[in-house]
Amino acid sequence: MELRHLRYFVAVAEELHFSRAARRLHLSQPPLSMQIKALEEELGVMLLLRNQRHVTLTSAGEVFLKEAREILVRLDNAAEAARRAGRGETGDLRVGFVTIADYSVLPPILQRFRSGSPDIRLVLQEATSDIQLRELTDARMDVGFVLSPVQEERLEVLPLLQEPLLAALPESHAAARARGPISLKHLADWPFILFPRHMATGLYDDIIGFCRQAGFSPRVEQEAVQMQTIVSLVSVGLGVALIPASLRHLGRTGVVYKSLRERSPMTEVVLAWRAADNRPTTMRFLDTVKRTLQESA
Repeated sequence: MELRHLRYFVAVAEELHFSRAARRLHLSQPPLSMQIKALEEELGVMLLLRNQRHVTLTSAGEVFLKEAREILVRLDNAAEAARRAGRGETGDLRVGFVTIADYSVLPPILQRFRSGSPDIRLVLQEATSDIQLRELTDARMDVGFVLSPVQEERLEVLPLLQEPLLAALPESHAAARARGPISLKHLADWPFILFPRHMATGLYDDIIGFCRQAGFSPRVEQEAVQMQTIVSLVSVGLGVALIPASLRHLGRTGVVYKSLRERSPMTEVVLAWRAADNRPTTMRFLDTVKRTLQESA
C-alpha cells in the first residue's frame, strides 16, 4: 500500500463519484478505478459499493476513511514541521551568558528573538566565560555571550559591547561620599574582591594591570565566581571591587558605584558560536543579534 492509494480512496469516499474524484486528482477515471480495486484486494475487504448510479461506503470503508484521513493529516503536519525546522522556525537553542550581558545587551536581543521566533525554545544558562567556551566547543551550548578575548579557533565571535570599569564601594568607604569620579588610588588601602583568574583571564589581568598603573598591587582577600556575589560581598563591607559599568544597574543596598578619573581598560562582551554550526536556528539567532546591533548603533 502506498500513500497515493490513501489519497485516491479519500477523494472517492468524499466525492462518492469516480469521475469527480478523478478530476480532483487530475487523473482519468479508469486508472483510478483500478487503483481502488487493487487497494481493496490488498486489504481483502470491500471499501465501496458501486453501481451505475451510486457509490457508497461499506462499514469497512467508513472505518478506513477515518484512519486514512488521520494518516494524511499527520503526514501533512510532519511535512510542514520539517519545512519549519529547515527554515529555523522551530527547535531548541541553548544560550549561555555572563552576568554583564544580562544587564546590557542580552534583554533586547532575547525580546526580539522571542517575538520573531516564538516556537523556538530558548534554553538559557548563566555561566562564566571559561565554562561557556568549553560548552560551546563540546557542542553542549549553541551560542554564548562571553568576555573577550576568545582564543579558540573553532569559534566565531561577534563584538557586542565595550564599556569601562567602575568602582563598587561599601557605603562606609570614604570615597563613597565624594562627588563625581574618584581616583583609583583611593582604593589602594582596601582589600579587593575579585573572581578567579581562569574564569576571565583578560578581564582579571586588566584589573590587576590597571591598579599597578595607579601605583599599587591590589590585595585580593576574597574571591567569588559570579559578579552578583562580588557586589554582595562589597555591600557587607568585605572589600571593594572593579566591575564593568553595566553592573551599576545591579541594585544592592550598601553599595555605591563610582566612576574613575583614570582611563580604565575596556571590558568587551562578544557573542561566540561554533564556526561549523550552520543550523537554521543558530543562523536565525545570529541574524537577530546583528539586526538588534544595527538598530541600536
